[in-house]
Amino acid sequence: QVQLVESGGGLVQPGGSLRLSCAASGRTFSRYAMGWFRQPPGKERELVASITWNGDSTYYADSVKGRFTISRDNAKNTVYLQMNSLKPEDTAVYYCAAAAIGSFYWGQGTQVTVSS
Repeated sequence: QVQLVESGGGLVQPGGSLRLSCAASGRTFSRYAMGWFRQPPGKERELVASITWNGDSTYYADSVKGRFTISRDNAKNTVYLQMNSLKPEDTAVYYCAAAAIGSFYWGQGTQVTVSS
């Protein structure tokens, strides 16, 4: 079992930045690929970014490429999402997820609102 707790969400103006954190507890964090998903109001949940267990490969949705950066610190059992140049369309609940063969876990989500 893996427990995931996101933090760092909030209200930010367009063009601003936020850094989301996801702290993991439970089984060995470094065994899991990690991802950030988001769910805008009234829309489906979508994958924003992901990172392999050792951090050597990352994926970004086209909508966030060049603006968001995913990273992880296995010593701290934490994955991060640095979000720069935020746009109103980035407004969503952001969820952290952990994945391994036969296992998938969600965090509870953190709200990000981009508005002036």
